[in-house]
Amino acid sequence: MAAKDSKTEIKKTAQKLLDLLGVKGSVVVGEDKENEALSVNITTDDAGILIGRHGETISAFQVVLGQILQRQTGEWQRVLVDTGDYRTKQQEMLKSMAEQAAERVKQTGDPYTIYDLTSSQRRFVHMVLSEDPQIITESEGEGRERHLVVKPR
Repeated sequence: MAAKDSKTEIKKTAQKLLDLLGVKGSVVVGEDKENEALSVNITTDDAGILIGRHGETISAFQVVLGQILQRQTGEWQRVLVDTGDYRTKQQEMLKSMAEQAAERVKQTGDPYTIYDLTSSQRRFVHMVLSEDPQIITESEGEGRERHLVVKPR
């Protein structure tokens, strides 16, 4: 299926899901070349409902859209859903947290552990700190116990 068809399908599917949730909103689908993904931006007055507690609802919405698109096209395509600039604000907060952790590690020389991150949040922190020549990051643990450790190089 061509990229244009994928965009059309994901827009229709996202709109159907919004309707099923009883959320009025408009959907715009684009390409996020940096993340090699389809970006789905939803404009709604009910952003809080769509985001959910700790972003759980928007993350689930994103997973469902990705799964539906994969079934329709036969190919996996990364889908990133945002509403009310939630993802942008989250990334700014994560970047700040990562930079503070790196600074602390540089000052103390001790590793610093960051808990309670989703896999995509850990990936983002790894990417943010990957260019710092004084720092390395590693994910450790399994399942819900998985965490990110920032260490001096």
